[in-house]
Amino acid sequence: MSGPVPELEAGAPQPSGAHWTGNGTNFAVFSAIADRVELCLFDTHGRERARLPLPARTGDIWHGFLPAEFGGVGTLYGYRIHGPYQPSEGHRCNPAKLLIDPAALALSGELSWNPALNGGIAGDDRTPDATDSGSWVPKCRVVDRGFEWGSVRRPHVPWRDTVIYELHVKGYTRLHPRVPPEYRGKYLGLAHPAVIDHLHRLGITSVELMPCHAWISEHFVVQRGLTNYWGYNPIAWFAPDARYAVADPVVEFKTMVRALHAAGLEVILDVVFNHTAEGNQRGPTLSLRGFDNASYYRLPPHDRSQYENFAGTGNTVSFDHPAVRSLVIDCLRYWVSDMGVDGFRFDLAPVLGRDSSGYSTNAPLFAALRSDPVLGYTKLIAEPWDVGPGGYQLGHFPAGWSEWNDRFRDTTRAFWRGDHPLLGTFAERFAGSSDLFRHHGRKPTATINFVASHDGFTLADVVSYNDRHNEANLENGADGHPHNLSWNHGVEGPTDDPSIRALRRRQMRNLLATTLLAQGVPMLLAGDEMARTQRGNNNTYCQDNDLSWIDWDLVEENYDLVDFARHLILFRRSRPGLRRDTFLKGARRGAAKDVSWLHPAGRELSEADWNDPGARCLGVLMGAGTISRRTQYGDLLVIFNADDAPKEFVLPPPAAGTSWCVLFDTALRHPGPGTRMLRNLATLPLEPRSTVLLESQVE
Repeated sequence: MSGPVPELEAGAPQPSGAHWTGNGTNFAVFSAIADRVELCLFDTHGRERARLPLPARTGDIWHGFLPAEFGGVGTLYGYRIHGPYQPSEGHRCNPAKLLIDPAALALSGELSWNPALNGGIAGDDRTPDATDSGSWVPKCRVVDRGFEWGSVRRPHVPWRDTVIYELHVKGYTRLHPRVPPEYRGKYLGLAHPAVIDHLHRLGITSVELMPCHAWISEHFVVQRGLTNYWGYNPIAWFAPDARYAVADPVVEFKTMVRALHAAGLEVILDVVFNHTAEGNQRGPTLSLRGFDNASYYRLPPHDRSQYENFAGTGNTVSFDHPAVRSLVIDCLRYWVSDMGVDGFRFDLAPVLGRDSSGYSTNAPLFAALRSDPVLGYTKLIAEPWDVGPGGYQLGHFPAGWSEWNDRFRDTTRAFWRGDHPLLGTFAERFAGSSDLFRHHGRKPTATINFVASHDGFTLADVVSYNDRHNEANLENGADGHPHNLSWNHGVEGPTDDPSIRALRRRQMRNLLATTLLAQGVPMLLAGDEMARTQRGNNNTYCQDNDLSWIDWDLVEENYDLVDFARHLILFRRSRPGLRRDTFLKGARRGAAKDVSWLHPAGRELSEADWNDPGARCLGVLMGAGTISRRTQYGDLLVIFNADDAPKEFVLPPPAAGTSWCVLFDTALRHPGPGTRMLRNLATLPLEPRSTVLLESQVE
């Protein structure tokens, strides 16, 4: 390089990553096996201009300080690790491979697939490949962590009031006509007033963003001419992905969060700590593998040249190592403290609780999260399954966590499809899944209730397709889950048949009503309120196109469904009995029970009724008086008829001085809002496959 050669000072072992102090940049990185760690500096064209050995080591943290005269904010860098290359022992150091800082706050450039990324010789993994990979790897960038948040504060929405809306940053605004073209599909697009207005009017409290940390497309996906759209293939956990930015991803992510917070909306970030994009032993050497493979990844004890694959992607991050736990805790703190995030949804979360003996609710990472002053009260959501031994852990996360409840999804879909026997299971799910979560002080808010998510059919496709149609993924239709509990109602896909179209609309209303009236925390998939379709594809992970993007013309085309969802959310917000902190018990307090389960004949369900395989209709009577003495609202009665025949439902006597009022009926084209007083009406006729909500009101 031209000019004076930089000299690194000792610096400090904390914080991890590259930390700009105003006088220079401190670099700190973990490796227990390195012989030498070189900091590589690059010019703005990506050309390497210096290799500087980190001069100090504290424990297994290597560190050094670069004075400001040699590089400050905007400096591009990476690492090279000198150390053992012994795959049979689990060690894969190779100084020919440029490595991404595990704690990099921003990346510059994109990864290009090239054989130089491989750490070993093709066909002979025992021999390191000496080809320099620097030209093909993104460079890390030093950032200034300062940002002007102004007077905007976090919304701090209580769990019981939370309504989650899962969305993809790019797909949500890519086609939005009111978002400026340069902001569509970007962080700043999600910050646009027109987008926030829709979320606000819908009544959403919390947006759950699919992965925003830097990720890459898998090699096999690129070879097919496709791209990883979802983002569950990370290379840098701290760095917001630059593809969603106009210029500066860090500043623009914060700007988005500030705008959402100003509108009272929380930001929950989907994070992928269970694996990385380095894949199995044939994958690229990009970061953790080159720093300290045996510390960062779970390796089979009988063959440490391989990888345990509990994520189904080639490798599994090792959370029984303290350095990994420390890095992840630092990362979560950064997203909360610096980036403004309010919570996290952890992809394949059982990996976080695994050690050599298996999964444990008392795993060290869970204990560290509970005790951390920054993260202790952050919203934590688990996807409670992975593909390892004992990988299905629904209901087995610690107190304070909430969990994606796929049993709610499957039971609700099956109930409205007409499957049997389901009555008791459906009631349990609607009441908050106490069979799964009533232990160790957990609450109904431990269950995240949903009928559709990014992974699977959309709401509209659940009622329009019997089978997955994933041909566009070029995997011979073998990808995606085959068991969808969906029903096309007579025709696969689009139809002009008015009776089928009407029934599908009714079923979408039934599924929305069940989700938004159930105890627990409801979650909607973005676009479901406007009947978005993926044309039967239930695994759009590689579809970065209009199959995945939101079509905003659907808002007007399906205004009635949007309106129904909005009024359901507003109604839920207004009735404390639908947002309980304790489980329904059927206990009597005063004149009424907190819940009664009713037969269409008007009596409480008996054991024989619960076990009747033909039963597909029940009423749920929730007594307002037992929930809050101060409430002005009456008892609520929700009647579900999943039968394909009409029913007559004998109404229970309303409280003295009141009459039952119908608030909505999903059998109607415009089911709400509004009230219909049922004075002196003892029996309510129910249409097939319908939900009716009633409330006792003063006459």
